[in-house]
Amino acid sequence: MAKINAGVATSHVPAIGAAIDIGITDNEYWKPLFEGYDYAKEWIKKQKPDVVLLVYNDHATAFDSNLVPTFAIATGEEFKPADEGWGPRPVPNVKGYPEFASHIAQSVIQDDFDLTVVNTLDVDHGLTVPLSLMFGQPENWPCKVIPIAVNVVLYPTPSGQRCYNLGKSLRKAVESFDEDLNVQIWGTGGMSHQLQGPRAGLINKEFDNAFLDDIVDDAENLALKPHLEYINLAGSEGIELIMWLVMRGALNDEVELKKRHYHVPASNTAVGHLVLENK
Repeated sequence: MAKINAGVATSHVPAIGAAIDIGITDNEYWKPLFEGYDYAKEWIKKQKPDVVLLVYNDHATAFDSNLVPTFAIATGEEFKPADEGWGPRPVPNVKGYPEFASHIAQSVIQDDFDLTVVNTLDVDHGLTVPLSLMFGQPENWPCKVIPIAVNVVLYPTPSGQRCYNLGKSLRKAVESFDEDLNVQIWGTGGMSHQLQGPRAGLINKEFDNAFLDDIVDDAENLALKPHLEYINLAGSEGIELIMWLVMRGALNDEVELKKRHYHVPASNTAVGHLVLENK
């Protein structure tokens, strides 16, 4: 059967993608951030996942205020990098896995999660930046990817508990697929940041580091954290961290922490990164 063996958490700051694309990752500003991903790049070469379930949020590219699904799964064969206003990123198209994605949709919907099923989807920096951080700049991405979009842009957004439970449902779906597959699940977005208003530029290192601790060792209680706490302490965009809970819910209760990285700032955002393996 298919099995989720590991999880990755990472921020998906658009400026990170730009730094990669224009070749400035070794300059004084960016080098400490990218060095924090050196371990993950070597680790994933050894892990060789067949499929990544990549949990991300669309930034008004594929969805807008007229249509915002709470949870969506993309079942197409291929997904192009989106044009977010300055042209598509110069990265490979993302290869999907329609049979597996359709199986997951069937299982998760029958498990009482109302996924929106999307067949055609352009993917923005929320999905492509994590791929670049983990795989570098290959001619083709080395595994198939199933995009799973979560609404963290337009309120109301799903609760942390709902996201954590979705992770558990995804794991159930994966393990009921009758093919031997090495599967990873990635949770992306965050950490603390606010992009507008009087608190624009907010970064809360204390909140971020507590979150990094708790998602490894106390995820069930972390899932109960109310949205107002994210907003008050981590900024309006800090709510993206609930997507990490989808990843964590899909893993075992006990995991082994292989890598932890935290860096401030990247653009006006705190960057966090974890590599977790099931025990």
